[in-house]
Amino acid sequence: MQSHSDAVIPFVFESLPVRGALIQLQSAWQRMQLGHEYPPPVLEVLGHSAAATGLIAQSLKFDGTITLQINGDGPLSMLVMQCTSELQLRGMASAPGVPADAAFPDLVSNARCAITVDAGAMERPYQGIVEVCGDALADSLENYYLRSAQIPSHLQLVSEAANCGGILLQQMPGQDELPVDDWRRLGFLAATLRSADLGDGVGADLLRKLFVEDDLRVFSPRSLAFHCRCSRKRAAEVLRLLGESDTRSACREQGRVEVTCEYCGRTRRFDAVDIARLFADAPGPASDTVH
Repeated sequence: MQSHSDAVIPFVFESLPVRGALIQLQSAWQRMQLGHEYPPPVLEVLGHSAAATGLIAQSLKFDGTITLQINGDGPLSMLVMQCTSELQLRGMASAPGVPADAAFPDLVSNARCAITVDAGAMERPYQGIVEVCGDALADSLENYYLRSAQIPSHLQLVSEAANCGGILLQQMPGQDELPVDDWRRLGFLAATLRSADLGDGVGADLLRKLFVEDDLRVFSPRSLAFHCRCSRKRAAEVLRLLGESDTRSACREQGRVEVTCEYCGRTRRFDAVDIARLFADAPGPASDTVH
């Protein structure tokens, strides 16, 4: 059967009250790395975050955005991953000076993981926060689901430079209670997923290989893509926040001011004319001139 890259595949167990989704990111994941030189431990956490955020976003029933954010006192000072309900993904991490052999607990000292659900129809975004714990990000996210949504979940996340992905299993609310042995068995099988399994994409064959003893109903795959929502207008807002005095000073020193997006690496340049217009009492539209 056909395999799919940059895709998420929902499924359910026919005889058990369990739903799931399997995800693989390749082109989108490699684009996210472009312009960054993340050390291996940070790259792994970022890949886990990308896969997890895509798995969460694919279940949204409304137009909105999922944001996963990690902040702490450790070397991984900040990580942000966003995925829209249309499965457009972007993310970045800040972790200077991380040694190549650092383990996950070494990166996230006193860290918290916040998951924010933002929908236009909501008065305010919903946010759940959990302490980062365990040996991998999946441990904290399982804890988040159990505490914030009361949904027992198994989550296996894998990541390397070429691809990342994962699998999420959840007990379905309002259904018959699942026997403990069955739930433990499914968690063990999900944990056997490895990066090598995702090299050629994902499909029904991989799911049936993982859960060979179970009947599955596999739904159509959905495509994911890297997409950054930065714009010249948003870059101008950054300069407004910096302030007129500092912006003009920087422009005089350098001949122009550059604003680089940390997600996609695109640089937008503002010359003295652009800055004068930006801070005018009655500003016109920012210039689209390529400098």
